[in-house]
Amino acid sequence: MSIKRYETAARMSRVVVHNQTAYLCGQVAEDRSAGIDEQTRTMLAKVDALLESVGSSREHILSATIYLKDMSLFAEMNSVWDSWVPSGFAPARACVEAKMASPELLVEISVIAAISP
Repeated sequence: MSIKRYETAARMSRVVVHNQTAYLCGQVAEDRSAGIDEQTRTMLAKVDALLESVGSSREHILSATIYLKDMSLFAEMNSVWDSWVPSGFAPARACVEAKMASPELLVEISVIAAISP
């Protein structure tokens, strides 16, 4: 069994790959003081970069779990999400309200994606 771990620290790896599937750790915004639009954009840019680093892309996302600080941010987050997801490639997705690890964080995402052979 082959398991590859990328950008591993004591607590977690940023990506774990097993059986041509990439599991990304939770991704958050670059600027935690930004509004929901910018936090969502930069969070998704991190997802793009991590997926690319292991030979995947947003077209190969199988599942996404989105955590929002407050569901009142749902429509604004979805506006960014909807323009980011390629037409015809929407993954299975859940979106829940959650207490964030840091009070200024508004959104976090965890992604599972296939890797192109």
